[in-house]
Amino acid sequence: MIITRTPFRVTLGGGGTDLPSYYEKHGGFIFAMGINKYMYVMINPPTMDKMIRLHYTQSETVFHVSELKHELAREALRYHGIEEKMEIASMADLSAGTGVGSSSCYLIGLLLALHHYRRDYVSLKVLAEEACDIELNILKKGIGKQDQYMAAFGGLTVLEIAKDGKVEVKPIRMGSSAIADLVANTHIYYTGFRRDAVDVLSEQNTAMQSQSVPKHDVVANSLHQIKDLGYRILEAIKDENFDAWGQMLEEHWQYKKKMSARISLTKVDHIYEEVRQNYNVLGGKIIGAGGGGFLMLYCTKNHKQLEKFMESQQMPRLHYTIESEGAKVAADVSSSEAMMFHSKSIV
Repeated sequence: MIITRTPFRVTLGGGGTDLPSYYEKHGGFIFAMGINKYMYVMINPPTMDKMIRLHYTQSETVFHVSELKHELAREALRYHGIEEKMEIASMADLSAGTGVGSSSCYLIGLLLALHHYRRDYVSLKVLAEEACDIELNILKKGIGKQDQYMAAFGGLTVLEIAKDGKVEVKPIRMGSSAIADLVANTHIYYTGFRRDAVDVLSEQNTAMQSQSVPKHDVVANSLHQIKDLGYRILEAIKDENFDAWGQMLEEHWQYKKKMSARISLTKVDHIYEEVRQNYNVLGGKIIGAGGGGFLMLYCTKNHKQLEKFMESQQMPRLHYTIESEGAKVAADVSSSEAMMFHSKSIV
């Protein structure tokens, strides 16, 4: 049994510029952090039969890979030439549809497990590109490249995306005390709403693909501004000027909301205005594509009061820190050891 562990991510700057509809014309820029919340993927080839068994929020048992309904699992197995005889299960610290890159975390974790199963060393960059190939080219999903790369690399990371799609990965180094200050002031709250990122991003993609679309200029200008803000956010955080980061977070959110009515929610907007006025919040935004998931707020002081207010709105705080590592094999145990583990867990 092989178990992989892959970190979720939170975008700090440049979100949306990693989509092909934007970077193929202008180049993309992402600044993000991996967090210590994870997707776990387990694979274990069955000993006695040739079935494929897949366990997630549902369960599938099929004779051949082509029969799988789970797109990511199906295409990952096909990518590695595995047509039968495999059992796959997954667990996660955070729910899908919450804007932290869960689908790509699953895919990266599964691809890494399959490479390890075949005793095939793979670099993190190749791993990320395999996932991008599956999601963007094979499955034709209207998403970008940041989730796959951040799942693979983790850490506090910059992604420079060229017009031809090549990605340059740059780790950002910060002292432990600076990281502690950044994390302490950058609160994350669960809104209770979930959504499909592809649905939210579809309007942005459509607008960027043709200048004749009515919202093309609005979306393009918003993304230009978000990209520019991304560079400024990077410099502010590198300089440990975290209050400047909080103020730019507000600017980022205003540009982001212009791209689609699906990005924000009325309840979230009302709460956001309340905490800006009364709880020392300099700025905030919904993490990921928008439409639900987690709300990130930068708060300068009186953190307990903010946390108590958000709890009263049924939005609990997510406690986290930055995860310096990316995807990794967390365990590789023999079939007999796996059987012992399974029997003990049943008891």
